[in-house]
Amino acid sequence: MSPATPKPTGQAAGSTRRGGTAIVPSGSVARVGTACRQRSEAIRASAVVRRPSGPTRARASEEPRTTAAVGAAASASEQQPRAARAVAAALAGRAGSACAGWTCAAGASVVASAIGTSAHVRWSLLTGASVDAVAVVQDARPSCHTSTQPPWPSWRRIPSYCAVPMSSSPSAQYSLTIRVEIADRPGMLGLVTSAIGTAGGSIGSIDLVEVKEDVLLRDITVDATGAEHWDVITAALDAIDGVTVVDTTDRTFLLHIGGKIEQANKSPLKTRADLSMAYTPGVARVCTAIHEDRDKAFQYTIKRNTVAVVSDGTAVLGLGDIGPEAAMPVMEGKAMLFKEFANVDAFPICLNTKDPDEIVSIVRAMAPTFGGINLEDISAPRCFEIEDRLKAELDIPVFHDDQHGTAIVTMAALINACKLTGKSLADLRVLIIGLGAAGVAVTKILMEAGVRHIIGADSRGVLSVDRGDYQDGSMPPIKRWYAESTNPDRLGGTPATVIDGIDLLIGLSGAKVFPADALARMNSDAMVFAMANPTPEVSPEEAAPYARIVATGRSDYPNQINNVLAFPGIFRGALDVRAPQITEPMKMAAARAIADIVPESELREDYIIPSVFNRDVAPAVAEAVSAEARRAGEDRAGDTIGFAAMDIEQLRN
Repeated sequence: MSPATPKPTGQAAGSTRRGGTAIVPSGSVARVGTACRQRSEAIRASAVVRRPSGPTRARASEEPRTTAAVGAAASASEQQPRAARAVAAALAGRAGSACAGWTCAAGASVVASAIGTSAHVRWSLLTGASVDAVAVVQDARPSCHTSTQPPWPSWRRIPSYCAVPMSSSPSAQYSLTIRVEIADRPGMLGLVTSAIGTAGGSIGSIDLVEVKEDVLLRDITVDATGAEHWDVITAALDAIDGVTVVDTTDRTFLLHIGGKIEQANKSPLKTRADLSMAYTPGVARVCTAIHEDRDKAFQYTIKRNTVAVVSDGTAVLGLGDIGPEAAMPVMEGKAMLFKEFANVDAFPICLNTKDPDEIVSIVRAMAPTFGGINLEDISAPRCFEIEDRLKAELDIPVFHDDQHGTAIVTMAALINACKLTGKSLADLRVLIIGLGAAGVAVTKILMEAGVRHIIGADSRGVLSVDRGDYQDGSMPPIKRWYAESTNPDRLGGTPATVIDGIDLLIGLSGAKVFPADALARMNSDAMVFAMANPTPEVSPEEAAPYARIVATGRSDYPNQINNVLAFPGIFRGALDVRAPQITEPMKMAAARAIADIVPESELREDYIIPSVFNRDVAPAVAEAVSAEARRAGEDRAGDTIGFAAMDIEQLRN
């Protein structure tokens, strides 16, 4: 349901409205004053809008007479002045976090934030935004980046320079159910939805909970940009006469109550006959058959379709070493993805040890239960040793998804990016920032694909055999291999100093670690895969002027490089043929299968990789992996009961 937008006031004399945007006559200046109050502290906001000649959308520039300013829309509605003041005050009071996409008052949207202290401030209006004027909040003190020439390719792209979480669009991860009492009067629901939309919330559903004599109780589902944004939204509602916020529920936490997965029986137990076959005494015959031929465990137990998701909680998302208990929600989510996209039964195993010997011993001991091992969120460099040892000791697939899942999907994206740009893998010059588990694996798959010129950089700078820690022997073995296998020109320094002539920048490190203006020194048709989550190494908006193709790890931008495109199908294919391992050719086959989901006729700069919800991906990857296993003679399923073609098809469906 879209929020109703009341007609804004304060429009400049002689101006017209087109598409919800104020069009100010050439050369005119509109000024709007909005009085805001928060914590008994008055704040005065004045709006200045100038329009260049021609019927274009309004944009503004403020000469250097403010020490700090935040671009925001300031149009107060006479229909709900209390709500307008409340939201404006909240934003003014949090100037440092009022960035693109927020709203300041009824019918107006905050459309940009760019701070200047020495030159000028520029900002732009989002296409289609309902805006009357752009306000400069005087005497705000946000902590923001200063740029005299923001690198905006057009007035449609809105960068966010404030030092806050990158997302400025409402997201389901911050979904809130707001229970409100609303006076039973005509127009009240419209005021409520308008206030939510004005405060920057995105309304999902509106449910009627209870009807009282003169009050309606409703639950309204709203997506916000963050937890602090909830306060802005609820303040806007509380400011409306006849509206009371009764309660709020964090829907993400609600989803996790009691965990996200459960065990379910495949066969009913309703009679004595059912019990006699499923359990004692009939089950003894099955046990005896497996004892005589242990391979029959793949026929008659869950082993054939079950994967262990193993973690020690030392490298969870961007949270770091948070421990096994805190890692459980992520591992449960992984199990959900296995089931949803490939019908693979997965179970989280979070270990209270960081000792590689203990982890290897535990996994080896429980391997008889599982058909595959998915290692997850184990920190480098231990993850390399643990995976290598388990692969050597077990006869079932062992796959560290943080390494190989990322590498496979990155490779798939690059295959299609090269089709668009006409560049060949052999001639690419690649810079990789971040040499943990994913960075090393991406490098290896690129080399396997024929990329010859790769430079890697970690937190200490560019790796080379001339670097001090290589020379003195203190560099870890995996990075010694990296230094010896890459950077043929033996360059040194920071990533920004070696970006010249690079075709592809791959970021697998941390937030905002790369200066956007350095991208200007890349080759033409540059490609930037900035995959740090939730905040990339360089934001897509900042990279856009310099790169033809931009990809991230985020779901709210085009070209999301997400492991879920790989691991469900990879394990599905490996389990289908009982492959003992997942080989490098299988990984390349998976990458090509993912890339081929996007037909060449549909390739675009913002569509080089399929959606994670494309249901064709997992079956295509599974088929590619199983075909490669058969080609290499790794198919151990044969005509085993439970692995017939019909049975596999039933598993997938």
